[in-house]
Formats: sequence, C-alpha cells, structure tokens
Amino acid sequence: MTPLQRYIAEEIATDHVDGLLSRREALRRLALLGVGTAAASALIAACSSDKPKTASSSPAPSTTSPTSTSPPPGMATALPTEPITWPGPRGQLQGAWAQAAAPRAGVLVIHENKGLNDWVRTVAGRLAGIGYSALAIDLLSEEGGTATFTDPAAATAALGTIPPERFVADLRSGLDEVAHRTPGQKLAVVGFCFGGGLVWRLLAAGESRLAAAVPFYGPLPDTPNFTGSKNAAVLGLYGALDQRVTSSEPAAKAALDQAGLVNDLIVEPDADHAFFNDTGPRYNPVAAADAWTRVQDWFTRYLA
Repeated sequence: MTPLQRYIAEEIATDHVDGLLSRREALRRLALLGVGTAAASALIAACSSDKPKTASSSPAPSTTSPTSTSPPPGMATALPTEPITWPGPRGQLQGAWAQAAAPRAGVLVIHENKGLNDWVRTVAGRLAGIGYSALAIDLLSEEGGTATFTDPAAATAALGTIPPERFVADLRSGLDEVAHRTPGQKLAVVGFCFGGGLVWRLLAAGESRLAAAVPFYGPLPDTPNFTGSKNAAVLGLYGALDQRVTSSEPAAKAALDQAGLVNDLIVEPDADHAFFNDTGPRYNPVAAADAWTRVQDWFTRYLA
C-alpha cells in the first residue's frame, strides 16, 4: 500500500473502533481499498490497541446540517460558491470558487478523503466571508469529479489509488488558478485530514509561492524536507485524542525548524481527528472555534 492508502485504511479502521462504522461496513470499505479480510481484521485490532484510553469510543453525533451555511460558533457566514473548471496538467480540473467582496489574498482549500463535498464548499465560502477568495479543488476531477460517485466509500477508495505526484501537480495547478483570480496577492493553502497531509506534501515539494499553509490534522510524509518552501509560514492544528496523527507533531516541528520556516503547531485539548468538521461526529465546537480564530490571526499576520 502507498502511504496515503495506508492512512485511509487506518482511518476506516479507527472509525470502526470508535463506533462510527459497523464491522461489516468497515470491511467493505477496506476491501474497496484492496485490503483483504485477514489484513483488515489485523488492522482493526492494531488501531483498537493504539487508541488512547481517554478517547471516547462513541463520539456524539453532530447536529449541524451538512448543507447549512449557518456558521458554527465564532465562524463567518459562508458566501456562495460557484463551480469552475480550468486546464490542469492532465486534463480539466474542477473546483468550487468563493469570491471575497474585497479580497485580501487567495486560498486553496484541500478536501478530506471524501472528496469535494458541501462541507468543503462552505469552508471556502467562510474564508471568502472573512476576505480571502478561496478555491476548493476536486482531486477526483480526472475520474469525473466527486459528484459522479454514488458510493462515498468508492470516492475515498479512488483517492487512495492516485499517486501523490499527481496530487501535487493538480494542487500546483489549483494555485495557478487562484493566482490568476487574485492577481498580485499572496497565496495560502488549507487542508483537512487527507487534505492536511497533502498540504505537508505540497510543502515538501518545494512550493515557494505559498506565504501561509495550514494543515489540519494531516499525516506527515516520511522524512519530510521543507527547505524548498522557504516563504511559507506554517500553522499546524492537531487534536490531543488523535494520536494516530498527532504523534507525528514532533517530527513536523523538527522538519519545519530545520528548514527555517516560521511555524506554530497547536494541539487542541480534548479534541479528536476531524474536530473542525461541523457536519461530522467528532466535531468539537470549542476546539473548532479556537482553531478558526488562530487561522484568522495567522492569515492577518502573514497574508496582509
């Protein structure tokens, strides 16, 4: 398995351990990734033993509508997005564009392993609401787009088959499009879960155009080297209960410091993986509000 496939597989197994998926559904989703029953059972057992004792095994379900644009506490109301396309390195790319009334900078938004969904669109819209025009890219564009998948698990599995090099090329093309739509302004990137991991990969690829980068609980690549992204100020956000990802925070800090990048890595207490997603079962409004405030302060400091 590739590192990204392994990450997705571990996320599925952890969702089962936390009571968010039945064993049958977890095994089905792992099979879509190419993980056999025996290997899947071993992975579930490993994730169960790794789960911190303080973490809840049954996260409370979110009460927020996934299609609502009403902001969670402390967050901006989302401006509307519009579907756009542009020429990518291997064909047409798709995304959702949110235009700020008086843009202060441009931001590329990278989705979770579910693809470009309504929640990611609202993130782009909320960024536009605070003055940052934003593009939420669809990394399944070459497969026809996220919307062509009737089974969300199949969309996740499809993302697991794509080589990281293609993601990086598509993300760079997305930055091209943001730059085209926000001429003369600074660029930033924000990513969540799977997308947070791709923020780290974009930094490791030496994306020197970035003035700011915000990976939310994203998996760190092996032996990262960020020296090529010398202009990026990095705000990393983690959940204390998400040890599967948060355990990599010291290595991320060491790599950022070695590269001489301005950085601040925050571990939100009592928060689990995906705590920022107000449509998900691990949503933590206190941690999400704090993270949103930190993102705004970071962008004010490094995108002004």
